[in-house]
Amino acid sequence: MGQKVHPGGMRVGVIHDWKSNWYVSNKDFAGALLEDVRIREHIYNKLSHAGLSDILIRKDKQRITIDIYTARPGIVIGKSGVEVDALRREIHAMTHKNVQININEIKRPELDAKLVAQSIAEQLQNRVSFRRAMKRSLASAIRSGAHGVKVQCGGRLGGAEMSRSESYSEGRVPLHTIRADIDYGFAEAKTTFGRIGVKVWINKGEIMPEGFEGVTGGRELRLGDQDQARRRRGTGRATEGLGQREGRRGPDREGLGPVRRRRPGGGRGRPRQAPPAPESAAEQQQTQAPAPAETTPEAEAPVVETTPTPEAATPETTPETTTPETTAAAGAARRRASSPSSTATSA
Repeated sequence: MGQKVHPGGMRVGVIHDWKSNWYVSNKDFAGALLEDVRIREHIYNKLSHAGLSDILIRKDKQRITIDIYTARPGIVIGKSGVEVDALRREIHAMTHKNVQININEIKRPELDAKLVAQSIAEQLQNRVSFRRAMKRSLASAIRSGAHGVKVQCGGRLGGAEMSRSESYSEGRVPLHTIRADIDYGFAEAKTTFGRIGVKVWINKGEIMPEGFEGVTGGRELRLGDQDQARRRRGTGRATEGLGQREGRRGPDREGLGPVRRRRPGGGRGRPRQAPPAPESAAEQQQTQAPAPAETTPEAEAPVVETTPTPEAATPETTPETTTPETTAAAGAARRRASSPSSTATSA
């Protein structure tokens, strides 16, 4: 058989405190312990309909101080404090000591395991489906901010002949993590076909040791909140290199201008799928307008110097350019010039 440990008793002295605070000798220990048991039984029996969650007792030789945590303080106090006075007189008759009672209200009963178990037990007594009651309490606890919830019901569920147990859980409930603030509650539903036990575990986060300072410097910061804050700031291990790259190639880049985003398909060994994005008209004017002003004077100067003209030819360049064809043409021209003169003389 499995050996189960009470989650509250396992964490006493680490993150939880004792529910009874007093010190007596070994001879009087048994009587003081039975006195606490009788006080708690009397309060639970009298105020069973008031939604009691916890009862803390502090005792000395002549005084007993009782702290009652309830979701319905009006029922416990009564009209003008009648119920509290009656309860004080009854406990004084039991212990023969001065009794002081403090009523504390529980503002979020969805996160109290004892109250959640009592509400499920009441629904089972009213013949509500056990699955519907368990899932409804599970969803309300998660919606209220619990890190994890586990609900278990055992007995003749649905009036079956053979008893069984079913459980539903959501989130994480680390029972072996001592710093995890796990609230445990138990209640019994007295139905016509037997008793059904209801157990509820609620994880309210993690309580760090004394002197621990989280990301924001607060001592009571839960570990889940620290991880979430670390992710938002981008200081985790997974985002450490990414944050450094973004710091080097930020939008301003220390006055070097914005970084152009790499287009899809522009990697090594792959042809680009999309053509380059067209630049706007203003950018084209800025990039193309200064170019003609700088290049025009330099381009015109060589044109004037290198363009040859027929008038620029000199006698020095003619011998270098003479060919046999040109000499033959010149001789033929001389013969034509001399031939008319010869005919004229003969005539």
